[in-house]
Amino acid sequence: MHNYDVVIIGSGLGGLTCGAILSKNGYKVCVLEKNKQIGGCLQTFTRDRTIFDSGVHYVGGLEPGQNMHQIFKYLGIMEKLNLKRLDIDCFDRIAFAGDTKEYKMAQGYERFIEGLLKDFPEDEKALREYCDMLQEICTKFPLYNLRMGGFDEKASVLSINAAEYMNGLTGNRRLSQVLAANNPLYAGVEHKTPMYVHALVLNSYIESSWKCVNGGSQIGKWLGRVILENGGTMIKHQEVKRIVAEGKEVTFVETATGQRYYGKHFISNAHPAKTLDMLEADVIRHAYRSRIKSLENGSSTLMLNCVLKPGMFPHMNYNYYYHGVDDVWGGHAYTEDTWPLSYAMFVSPDAKDHRFANGVSFMAYMNIKDVAPWVDTFNTVSQENNRGADYEAFKREKAEKLLDMVEQRFPVIRQCIHSYTVATPLSFRDYIGTDDGSMYGVLKDSNDPLRTFISSRTKLNNLFLTGQNLNMHGILGVSMSAVVTCSELVDMEKLLHDIKMA
Repeated sequence: MHNYDVVIIGSGLGGLTCGAILSKNGYKVCVLEKNKQIGGCLQTFTRDRTIFDSGVHYVGGLEPGQNMHQIFKYLGIMEKLNLKRLDIDCFDRIAFAGDTKEYKMAQGYERFIEGLLKDFPEDEKALREYCDMLQEICTKFPLYNLRMGGFDEKASVLSINAAEYMNGLTGNRRLSQVLAANNPLYAGVEHKTPMYVHALVLNSYIESSWKCVNGGSQIGKWLGRVILENGGTMIKHQEVKRIVAEGKEVTFVETATGQRYYGKHFISNAHPAKTLDMLEADVIRHAYRSRIKSLENGSSTLMLNCVLKPGMFPHMNYNYYYHGVDDVWGGHAYTEDTWPLSYAMFVSPDAKDHRFANGVSFMAYMNIKDVAPWVDTFNTVSQENNRGADYEAFKREKAEKLLDMVEQRFPVIRQCIHSYTVATPLSFRDYIGTDDGSMYGVLKDSNDPLRTFISSRTKLNNLFLTGQNLNMHGILGVSMSAVVTCSELVDMEKLLHDIKMA
């Protein structure tokens, strides 16, 4: 019989961080993962000896003293990560169709302002106000600053809408569009996305921006090692199908192979709606199930991963966001004829020669409805199924359309590509486990902010939630959510003190 202090469902970053924190604090932890590879969005894959990230393309806040650095340091993995800092004067470059200028976002607030002033010399007041606003919002999130505090601190900023705020900053429409142009980082939606989502994400990258050399899976690998070194267990190819409760307590979870895992506490890193699908318990009210089920998820994506011929395409030590339309919030609103309206581009340096790139990934919004004919298929490395020739043809057609758009700025791109693979919303759905392949889970809404906050506690005394759907997505957001989840079992004040002092 498998018996543990804490059984964790899913080895995404949230599950692994909870496992690492709790095992460091003396809990006997077991992490169950359905896939062949741990890490959720941290997973990488290799094509033609080139490593690609499935989700994490850059990480912010990793300079000594910054929040992410402190968390990784506390967990004992900071020194082990192979990182490369993006260009100081340009971590993100923004481009628009029909505009020859490209706009640069620099690291460090003063540099960020000075860089954009070159293109918007009349707008210093607006730029300073924007930067002050980002920092001001961030001070209102206690955990983001690794300190104790209450929910009431952030209440005053939750309803500020991002697009509305940035459009009202200045009469210069191009500047307000540039400031919002990297909104694919959080799948921004014009009348919904709150300013705090934009602020928490952007502040972290302005503080410092880094790329994981050879992919983000190293974060998962090292966290897994921490769990094992502290006496924990990690079991792959174990998909949890049932969470079984008696009264107000979960007694065990059962996997697809019929194995049962018993524990004192259970943490689900699966999407809350998925968790409720698995949960057999009388105490969960129908109203709660309906609320969670009805929450809208953010957009999904098509990801085109290209292996490049050696020594052909120069390495760009920054990320690139291109908008084919003037409205940077409009990327979701494509039709079959107009897709894609925008893309984000992430370049990986050749390990042998950093002057050149060996791989490049392009990301363009895509709705799961576009792949409706194949929605009943399932395909992962550990459970391979062919979705059929028409699906392969669909992927090829979309990849070529996306490359047509990329060629407008990078005319030689096709000559540089050795081979490519395409991931659709179905790939994200099957690997990451959201029904609609959403990249970032539950969509935050400034019109009704409290509705989209999900507590780590459930109505069951010993079942907790973690992951990107709770507070925030991204490496930082998920790590913070894991700290919140762990505070149900370890003293929050001590934990934050230990992270700060690491």
